[in-house]
Amino acid sequence: MLRLAGILYSLISTTLAGTAIIAVLVAGYGTLTPILLAAAAGFVLALPVAWLVARELYS
Repeated sequence: MLRLAGILYSLISTTLAGTAIIAVLVAGYGTLTPILLAAAAGFVLALPVAWLVARELYS
């Protein structure tokens, strides 16, 4: 299950980070710090999401 979670993480993390970056840019924050924080938040948030999706796929 760890291998599947790793593969899913690579897909989910880029999606969540990209979505967060777009949300930050639409909100009007165009400097480097908010963009990097949004990307980091997307990558961190993707860890439990990928684990939950992998667990559901296995069950």
